[in-house]
This record gives sequence, C-alpha cells and structure tokens, in this order.
Amino acid sequence: MTEEQARAAIAADVSRETLERLSLYAAFLVKWQKKINLIAPSTIPAIWSRHLLDSAQLMKHAPADAQRWLDLGSGAGFPGLVCAAIAHESRPLLRVSLVESDQRKAAFLREAARQMGLSVVVHGLRVADVPPHSADVISARALAALTDLCDMAHPHLAPNGICLFQKGARHADEVEVAQSKWHIGYEIIPSVTDPDAVVMRIERLRHV
Repeated sequence: MTEEQARAAIAADVSRETLERLSLYAAFLVKWQKKINLIAPSTIPAIWSRHLLDSAQLMKHAPADAQRWLDLGSGAGFPGLVCAAIAHESRPLLRVSLVESDQRKAAFLREAARQMGLSVVVHGLRVADVPPHSADVISARALAALTDLCDMAHPHLAPNGICLFQKGARHADEVEVAQSKWHIGYEIIPSVTDPDAVVMRIERLRHV
C-alpha cells in the first residue's frame, strides 16, 4: 500500500479537519524523530501506511458508545493518539488516556496532543502504577505477549470493556499460551495494512 492510498483510506472515513490534524501530527513526529527515537527510522517514509492507517483501523472495532479509552505503551502515539484525533469530532464524549513510561516520549505525546488541540491524559508511568481506569476500550500495539497484555489490561477494564490488541503472525501461539491463565472471548480481525498482522478484539476477559 502506498502512502497516497493509506492517506486516501483514512480520508474516506474522517473529516477534512481530522485529516489535517493527522497531517500535522505526522509532520510533528518527523520533527521530533530527530531528537528522540520515536519510530523505526526505516518506517518514516511510510508513516501513513505503517502507523497512521494501522492505528486508525481500530476505531471501526470499538463500541460506538465507549466513553473511556486507555492506550497501553503508547510510544509515539500509536494507536492511542491517532484514535483520539479521529474521535475528537466523531465521538466527542470519548476520553482517551495514554500510558507511556519513557518520559521523553510522554513529553512528545503531551506536546503532540496540544498541537492537535486534543484533550488527552498522558500518564508518564509504568502500567502497573496507573490508577484503575474502568476503561471501555484498552488498546496496545507491539507492546508485549498476549498473556502479559491481559495481566496489564484486566485491572483497568470496565465490566463490559473490550481490548483491541494489534498482533503479528504468531498471534495463534500467543492465544494458546494465554488461555492457560485467562478465559478469553476473542475475534481475530485481519489487519488492513499487513497480511500477516491482526487486530485481536477481546471481551469477557477473566482469570482461569
């Protein structure tokens, strides 16, 4: 997928203002990349396809009435900050919180959100140190093995909350390992950006 195709795919689902907000974010990320390593340098020419569209696809799988979204290990803002940018107009009641323990990356997230005019909360803490959120949606991208993600997410999930975890080709192996510890109701959704990747939509998460 080319950058033009990825940008067009996002543009088909968001307003012109939201697309401009995401364009500002992409440019701001490239600027900060010169100071700190936010994304793999090799992916800079493919920001829209590798990062922005990859993150934006989660919005289609989140409950329409979700009011609290918690993004774990936000890093450069994927997927949490992208989803917050899209929700700003389409879901104004949705409140997004980002968790990033690296203080330089947390500073980037705060400034990027300010530049985009977004009201997000950035927790510059380890996930284990974040107060319980009772989140309707918990997301994570390339953060940890599924068992560990379930450990992190469970204390922060609302009773009917869901998880949207972005996983690679070995997701089936991770599910098998995680099921020794967790009851997981899940749906495997093919990624729109990578034939080997998936979005795992998890609900009814509870200990075995």
